[in-house]
Amino acid sequence: MRKLIYITTLLLVIVSCSHDFVELNPTSSVNVDVLYKTDKDFQDALTAVYNRLQSQYQSFYILGDMRSDDSWEEIAKNNSMSYSDQFTTSSSDGLMNSSWSNYYIAIFRCNTLLSRIEDVDVSILNEKERHIAEAKFLRAFAYFDLVRIFGDVPLVTTPISVEESLETHREPVNNIYNQIIIPDLLAAENSLPDSYSGSEIGKPTKGAARALLGRVYMTINDFQNAESKLKEVTTMGYSLLEDYNDLFDYLKDEHHSEYIFDIEYEEGIGEGSQFTNLFAPNYVPFADFYGIGGFGNEHNNPTQTLISLFSDNDLRKDVSVGVTGGFYNADSVFVPLPTSTNQTYTKKYLVPVAAMNDSRANWKVIRYADVLLMLAEALNENGKMDQAIPYLNQVRERAGLTGYSTGMTQDALREAIAIERRLELSFEGVRWFDLVRTGKAYETLKDKGMREYMVLWPIPLSQIEVVGDPSVFPQNPGYD
Repeated sequence: MRKLIYITTLLLVIVSCSHDFVELNPTSSVNVDVLYKTDKDFQDALTAVYNRLQSQYQSFYILGDMRSDDSWEEIAKNNSMSYSDQFTTSSSDGLMNSSWSNYYIAIFRCNTLLSRIEDVDVSILNEKERHIAEAKFLRAFAYFDLVRIFGDVPLVTTPISVEESLETHREPVNNIYNQIIIPDLLAAENSLPDSYSGSEIGKPTKGAARALLGRVYMTINDFQNAESKLKEVTTMGYSLLEDYNDLFDYLKDEHHSEYIFDIEYEEGIGEGSQFTNLFAPNYVPFADFYGIGGFGNEHNNPTQTLISLFSDNDLRKDVSVGVTGGFYNADSVFVPLPTSTNQTYTKKYLVPVAAMNDSRANWKVIRYADVLLMLAEALNENGKMDQAIPYLNQVRERAGLTGYSTGMTQDALREAIAIERRLELSFEGVRWFDLVRTGKAYETLKDKGMREYMVLWPIPLSQIEVVGDPSVFPQNPGYD
């Protein structure tokens, strides 16, 4: 499945999403018992999960990048992006409601598939174990994002009625990790294949499950298990691309040696991403030069703090943070941007786009450089500083930088890894969650308006109002 195509005749057709609590029981227009029979039926059901994640990840940059110190909303000041940047997001913000709904619709679809597949004979369903593993991977993935965004959330593992959902409490985060996220990923790791071929490329693999599980362990500060799991990923044949810029050349194959798992998009069929247009300056000569149809939306602008971190000889600098104040045309002549548009932009998602918001650029959920840097961090936290440095240096040397020598203190190495993650993974939805999991968010962002409780986002007001009982379903502290 090189690119995931939306199935319009799917078994789970959402008719209404404005009143049903956490979208746990969407109305279906067909009899699901009829549809859940063959491998194709179950694969179509999984495609519906990917489709919902496609929708969610169109705005994931607001959660992972714009909330951090890497990005800001330079022009507009009255939208979800600026509210995120300025720490003024309210529970009625549409971003909160759409994020909540997208993840729970995906979870509902996984739960339904898992409940229906149990009784299907393996002689009829040749790929039964793989379908189960894929659904568990995607369910764990959705819950992992949910707890990182909202904290305690309802834990639902089977299809339930609307009436039952109204009595469902928010479950402590630790329970969600221990009862669903970690077990689901361990199960997925055991049954997913090492790789796919042909049209199935793009589905989660054994390596994707292990890498995501490593990120989960890092998030809960279980560095021993993180070290073990991430080391396993390093034995699976992944490697860094020689040229960092090739990661963001979408005219080449995106499923290369560094690829582990993306949210997949495809242009020309209504399944493209918005990133190219979202992050481009709104300036016709810029759009013409890069072949961008439509116009730029000027979001997710690099901060001067991030730009200043890149040394001039860092081979990642140009594609990561562009050229402040303009761009160089085909004749290497500098073309200034007008003062009325944003002056900074990332080039990580620039690719020729025929139609507005219909880009082929994928969202990189996790790639091998991230694994190497997490492994270096885990080793350092486990007191193995000299063992950590070679993994860190693989990433630095690919960027044209001199590697670190052994003998660094744990604190010095911890800071070096944090900076390297920021430089390597900027505008890939990582920085905010790194700040939160390492306990650095408030210290780093308090001057931008962050308050200590804002490590979590507000629960959508629509969900609070549907239940109407704080003892069952309370708002996150600080957002009442």
